[in-house]
Amino acid sequence: MRIALLYPELLGTYGDGGNALVLAERARRRGRRVELVTVTLDERLPGADLYLLGGGEDGPQRLAADLLRRGDLAARVADGARVFAVCAGLQVLGTSFAVEGDDRYDGVGLVAATTVRGERRSVGDLAVRVGGRLLVGFENHGGRTRLDGAVAPLGEVVRGRGSDGRHDGFVTERVVATYAHGPVFALNPWFADQVLGAALGEELEPLATVADRLYAERCARLGP
Repeated sequence: MRIALLYPELLGTYGDGGNALVLAERARRRGRRVELVTVTLDERLPGADLYLLGGGEDGPQRLAADLLRRGDLAARVADGARVFAVCAGLQVLGTSFAVEGDDRYDGVGLVAATTVRGERRSVGDLAVRVGGRLLVGFENHGGRTRLDGAVAPLGEVVRGRGSDGRHDGFVTERVVATYAHGPVFALNPWFADQVLGAALGEELEPLATVADRLYAERCARLGP
């Protein structure tokens, strides 16, 4: 499979590029052949099975949205590719997002989601219940993301604010997004495998690593 990390010089403020390294390593440890490519500003959007977007600031976020529209990410997804996005990347995938105050800017339009400026910035630990498990990480953003009624949130917020104080992120047939940094796949190995398995089109066999113990410790610190 090919994994493409998109514009880390724009959307790499919180180390979210580490998500690509985690996915590639977990796939290789299971004997899968993986090509990991990093796409920079002056490069055309390549074909890939999975595209990754991270967090960034307002100006870089606007530029990333322009590049993704010109690169026709939507057409790649329509052809079968998948996307995983964090924070600013999440906002860019929606129909519009607010930058530099309340200025509204067009997103890529992959998901029916609109991000506006929140009354206060959301900073700190973030825990989200996704199915029967906790997704743990941290958030640092000023947006509130509203989903169209047909779009499902990724999960229910247990700690922190996420997208709107009650839910975090969104999930569609081919797109998954969250406000959780960490990098989130390094902190949540089960979540990394969930996204990786979907991209590979198969259920993955278990892979025991130290990441599982560290994840359990983080969950225990959150308490009941």
